[in-house]
Amino acid sequence: MDSQVTDALRQTNFTVVDAVIVVAYLSVSVLIGVFVRRYAKNMTAYIGAGRKVGTWLGVATMLGTEMGLITVMYSAQKGFTGGFAAFHIAAIAGVGTLLVALTGFIVVPLREAKVLTIPEYYEKRFDRPTRVMGGILLAFAGILNMGLFLKVGSMFIVGVTGLSDQGWALPAVMAMLLILVLVYTTFGGMISVILTDYIQFVVLSFGTLLVIGIAIFQLGWTNIFETVQSTMGEKGFNPLAEGSGFGIWYVIWMFISAGLIGSAIWPTAVSRALAMESTRAVKRQYLWSSVSFTVRFMLPYFLGISAFVYIMASPEGADLKALFFPEEGTREPVNNLYAMPVFLGRLIPTVLLGIITAAMIAAFMSTHDSYFLCWSSVITQDVVAPLRREGLSEAGRITLTRVIIVLIGAYVYFWGLFYEGSDDIWDYMAVSGAIYFNGAIAVLIGGIYWKGASRLGAKAALVAGFTAIFGLGPVQQAVGLQYQNAAGEWFSRFTGPQVGIASVVAALLAMAVFSLVAPDRKPEEAKA
Repeated sequence: MDSQVTDALRQTNFTVVDAVIVVAYLSVSVLIGVFVRRYAKNMTAYIGAGRKVGTWLGVATMLGTEMGLITVMYSAQKGFTGGFAAFHIAAIAGVGTLLVALTGFIVVPLREAKVLTIPEYYEKRFDRPTRVMGGILLAFAGILNMGLFLKVGSMFIVGVTGLSDQGWALPAVMAMLLILVLVYTTFGGMISVILTDYIQFVVLSFGTLLVIGIAIFQLGWTNIFETVQSTMGEKGFNPLAEGSGFGIWYVIWMFISAGLIGSAIWPTAVSRALAMESTRAVKRQYLWSSVSFTVRFMLPYFLGISAFVYIMASPEGADLKALFFPEEGTREPVNNLYAMPVFLGRLIPTVLLGIITAAMIAAFMSTHDSYFLCWSSVITQDVVAPLRREGLSEAGRITLTRVIIVLIGAYVYFWGLFYEGSDDIWDYMAVSGAIYFNGAIAVLIGGIYWKGASRLGAKAALVAGFTAIFGLGPVQQAVGLQYQNAAGEWFSRFTGPQVGIASVVAALLAMAVFSLVAPDRKPEEAKA
C-alpha cells in the first residue's frame, strides 16, 4: 500500500488500555465456558441446555446469537452501499418473526415433537434416509454459510485497531479468535453458549446504542439524511428504485429468507425454540424477538450509513473518501467491509472504544459458538449416529461433536483466507443458506401440515432445494450463468435472488408432485 492508504487506515483511538479491556472481558467468557463443563453430562444438556431455557433468557440469547459481529458487519456493509433503502430487510425480518410468534408456524410443532434438531424430525415424520440426507445437506449448507464469518469478524478487529494495512494482521487475528471460541464452545456446549450469550446481549445492547448516540451527535441527525439524499438520491431510500441494488426480486427473496426462514427454519434460531421450557414460552420468545430481529438489522444499517456520511461529508473523514471511492482508473477501492470499523476507530474515544470492541468481539463469539455447536451436533445426531448400527453412547456423541467443532473451525479459517467471491456478505449468506432451507421449507411444511406428504416427496424436495447453489457467484461463473463483457466485468443472466426464488418453487412442487405420484404405503398395505 502507498503512504496515503497506510496513514489513513492507521488513524485510530485504540490504545493499550483498550486492548487490556478486551483481553479482560474475553478471559471472563472463556472461564465461564470451562466452569460449566461439569453440567454438560449428556447430549440433551450439551446441545439443548436440558430444555430449561425460559422466555426472557431465550430472547436475550437469541438476540445475542443473531446479532453477532458478522451481522453487524454485513448489515453495516448493506447500509454503507444501500443507504436507508436497506431498512426494508429489517422490517421484513420483524414482521416474519411476529407472524411465527402469532401462529407458532413450524417452531411450535417441532418443540412439541421434542426433537433436538430439524433432521431428527425428518426421521420421525418420514424415515431415517430422509434424516441422513437432510442432515448432510444441512451441515454442508450451514458450514458453507458460515465460511466467511471468521474472516469478516477479524476484519472488524483489524480495522478498528488500525492494522488494516498490515498483511500479517488478518490471518493472525483469525487464528487467535478461532482458538478462543473453540476452547469454551467445546467445553461447555449449549449451557456455556446460553450463559455467555446473555452477557453478550447486555454488553452489546448498551454498547451499540451508545455508539449510535455518539455518531448522531458527531454527524448531526439532519446531516445524515441530507447527505444520503444528495449522494444517493431516491435509491438511498427506496429499495425498488432503479439502481438501488435491490429491486422487486430482491425484496421478494428477503420475504422468504430474512422473513420466514430466518426465524422459523434457520437452525441456530430454531435451536433456541427447541431448548425452551414449553411451547407457550416459544411463542412468547418469538413475540419479543420480533422486535429484536428488526433491531439487529436496523442498528448496524445505521452504523454503515453513518460511516458513509462520515467519509463523504465530514472533514475528519475526507482522507478516506479517495480510498473507498477512488476516481475511476486511479486505484482499487478499499474493501467496504472496513468502512464501519475504521469509522468507529476514529469516532469513539479511548476506553469506550475498548468496551465497544469487547462487545463486538463478544457478539462474534456468540455467533460462532452457536453455529459451531449447531452444525457439529447435526453431523453427530443426524448423520453419524443414524448410520451406526450399534449406536453411539452419550459420551461418544459429545466427544465426536467436539472433534467436529475443531474440524469446522479449521475449515472456516482456510475458507476465509482463500474464498474469492464478489457478492456482499449478506447476499452470500442468503444464497448459501438457501442450499439447505429451500428444500427444508418444503419438507417441514409438507411434513407438519399435510398428511399426504411422502418419503419420496421429502427427498425430492431436498434435492430440488439444493439447486440454490447456482445462485453463488463463483458457481454461476463456472456453469455459464455469468459472463464477462469486453472490460472484464461480470454480469449475471439470473441473479442470486431469482435463482433462490425459483429453487423454493421447485422444492414445493417436488414435494407435492412426488408425494402424489408415489405416496407412502399405509401399514396395512405394507403387510399385504
